[in-house]
Amino acid sequence: MTEAIPKRLSAAILNSLSAGVVPRTGLEYVAVGRKREIETILRDLESVGEGAAAFRFIVGRYGSGKSFFLQAIRNYAMDNNFLVADVDLSPEKRLAGSSGAGLATYRELMQRLSAKLRPEGGALEGMLQKWINSIKLELIKDGASPQDEDLPSRVERRIFETVNEMEELTHGFDFAAVVSAYYRFYVNADDEGKKAALKWLRGEFSSKTEARKFLPVGEIIADENWYEYAKLIAAFGFRIGYRGLLLFIDEGVNLCKIANRQSRENNYEKLLAMFNDVMQGKAERLGIYVAGTPQFVEDERRGLFSYAALKSRLGDSRFVRDGYTDFGSPILHLARLSHEEIYILLERLRDIHAVHYGYEAQLGQRELAAFMELTFSTPGAEEFITPREITRDFIGLLNIIHEESGVDFDTLVYRDGYRVKGFASGGSGGNSTDAGGESDGYASFDL
Repeated sequence: MTEAIPKRLSAAILNSLSAGVVPRTGLEYVAVGRKREIETILRDLESVGEGAAAFRFIVGRYGSGKSFFLQAIRNYAMDNNFLVADVDLSPEKRLAGSSGAGLATYRELMQRLSAKLRPEGGALEGMLQKWINSIKLELIKDGASPQDEDLPSRVERRIFETVNEMEELTHGFDFAAVVSAYYRFYVNADDEGKKAALKWLRGEFSSKTEARKFLPVGEIIADENWYEYAKLIAAFGFRIGYRGLLLFIDEGVNLCKIANRQSRENNYEKLLAMFNDVMQGKAERLGIYVAGTPQFVEDERRGLFSYAALKSRLGDSRFVRDGYTDFGSPILHLARLSHEEIYILLERLRDIHAVHYGYEAQLGQRELAAFMELTFSTPGAEEFITPREITRDFIGLLNIIHEESGVDFDTLVYRDGYRVKGFASGGSGGNSTDAGGESDGYASFDL
């Protein structure tokens, strides 16, 4: 599999992981572990695709793989005909805020709205045009001629039939009016009108008066109602051929960093409203995944558990104990990767690096086991060393061995008095052996 990896994917993987960030593409080449967690989310996706909704908190330490996990699910979802959108919360982008911080989050989600044919965002206009063209093709298959003068009006009737179903939903009337208006602008080649319709759908109008210059609407998307419009996008997406909409909200820890208590609780109240809405079955074909650190959830002074209504909903069952996990819980804790899974990850990174730079991989089982031994030799490493740190250091090691003449694994990593950054040296040296063998300088590492 690695031998066939395109250069653009291997470059994205190595560059991203070297910088401690998650690659947007090529994750299938390096994904390991998380079997039960992935199975849990895939069950969610099946439910969303059948008309239900899902809400999960993805919890793990910094560098534990939360963002990687979300990105892997995002890519899978797009490949399976879901719309997806992702956003990182920040001081400027929250769920609610007096200065429009909630609306800023919605705008970012719409800018990053993605589908299989537009995986890097900006899919809103493309999905509308794809839908319009699909209606035309259906009518032509049913006997209409592309030259028929009444073809545009027949397309418009089909569009009206679809959006009319949404008028009963909250804010559905204005949403339907804007979508219908977009089609009229599209047929008449009115670029200014099309831009206005898209601007409204993306929540970019600052006043109703401004919006009414172009569109027959009574409302605009604002800080207090943006979630309702996300639900409309999900419902509309299904009606035009997608299975549903998934929202990935990362860096939840920024909510518990809000200094003002009232502002922080306003965000938790918004989060609670969204959570209740989904869990009570008031949303359809919508999945929401909020990722954060244990502090974000468990801190009883500033985290989610400081808000009594959230704590009562998110607390573990009393039957959850060491060794047992409730995968039906709204909180999905990402377990640490096992030694076996980390070893497999290192093998894959070694092979990707070799293919990318065009050389034959030299590091065998002995070297990989020794690297892991050094990595986990620091007191507390089993608890605190994360996949982000391991992959970043390992790729750095591969880069140096490849780029510096006369430097091999033993010379760089395993010599008297040398310390790998952050890790203590584990011995006094040793000569390289064939892959899978042992040498005096290396203690065996249990894989």
